[in-house]
Amino acid sequence: MAQASSDKSAPRGRIDGVHVKPLKVIPDQRGRLMEIFRCDDELFRQFGQVYMTSAYPGVVKAWHYHKIQTDNWAVLSGMALVGLYDQREDSPTRGHVNEFYMGVHNPILLQIPPGVMHGFKCISEQECIVVNTPTHPYNREVPDELRAPARDPSIPFNWDREDR
Repeated sequence: MAQASSDKSAPRGRIDGVHVKPLKVIPDQRGRLMEIFRCDDELFRQFGQVYMTSAYPGVVKAWHYHKIQTDNWAVLSGMALVGLYDQREDSPTRGHVNEFYMGVHNPILLQIPPGVMHGFKCISEQECIVVNTPTHPYNREVPDELRAPARDPSIPFNWDREDR
């Protein structure tokens, strides 16, 4: 498997429809505040639900994609390596891979459009907590979630750490 290129150095650029919004952390002597997503945000489409998921150090939660839903991820605790793979037939960036390092050291909101495979790996020494504000609520009877194994050989992404 080829090592994924970082978003900044990816020769083919960011996957079509993927957006990144830097988040501002406002600390004071009591703690901190970080606004993540608002209904008047340029990236806002519609509200489905808010949920959190987490992973323990070294755990990979991948791959999945949605046919309808757009995801809006923010990592609140720890650090995550997020992998994206564009497998959409009609996309100008079909076959492209992006990776993002998200969390306490890089607070961003990552918007992932329908059809883009995505997953994450906890790369911090403590559990990472991801909050998602998707455009649609989870439908337990007919889930809008299609999956592939974390180390699917057809997806050119390597979850392993590369020591240089």
